[in-house]
Amino acid sequence: MKYEAILFDLDGTLLPMDNDKFTKGYFSLLAKAVAHLGYTPDTLIPAMWQGVKAMVMNDGATPNSEAFWKVFSSIFGQKAYDDIPVFDEFYKNGFHKAKELTVPTELSKQIVDEAHKKAERVIVATNPFFPKAALDSRLSWIGLKTDDFDLVTDYDNSSFCKPNPNYYKEILEKFSLNAENCLMVGNNSEEDIIPAKKIGLNTYLVTDWLIGDENINCEKGSLKDFYDFLKRG
Repeated sequence: MKYEAILFDLDGTLLPMDNDKFTKGYFSLLAKAVAHLGYTPDTLIPAMWQGVKAMVMNDGATPNSEAFWKVFSSIFGQKAYDDIPVFDEFYKNGFHKAKELTVPTELSKQIVDEAHKKAERVIVATNPFFPKAALDSRLSWIGLKTDDFDLVTDYDNSSFCKPNPNYYKEILEKFSLNAENCLMVGNNSEEDIIPAKKIGLNTYLVTDWLIGDENINCEKGSLKDFYDFLKRG
């Protein structure tokens, strides 16, 4: 089958990981990187979560980045905006230390190469909580880069988040895609599968690092199983 687009989740799907372990380790690295600016783990981490909540609740009126920094600056003051370059520098460099918290596989690049044969567009539909630099870094851990995709969702180019179905609608509208001719691949039943199904996307649940309900009604299997599924299609 030839798809108009194949959409991939990143964390736990193309980039195998234990999400809780990764998040805890990543926040620890970030806290150390910005400690010299006066941020402490006790203040920084709750503020980061409040910023994430603001992005999840975003109604499309502004990019997710604006929603995040508005909340973050309400906690730390206007100086937070001046500190953005330091945060960006962390995602370009210090963030790479978090690679050891993941389980990269060469299979991911093979899957993306195959996806380009089976779809007109290949998209990384990762929850857009991060700046582009963070996506560049994480993709490099599996031998890929943002230029390998037609779109990689980040907090500047997206104004909704999973599990809001509008997150998927926004992607489809960017390329005038028909949901029934597209495939969403992810490891989280609540964020990747259910909202994608709501707007008519075909779905595949990757079960290696499953989050949520494995019994959801859709195609499913390991990342290797998905590769075989794609090659057969």
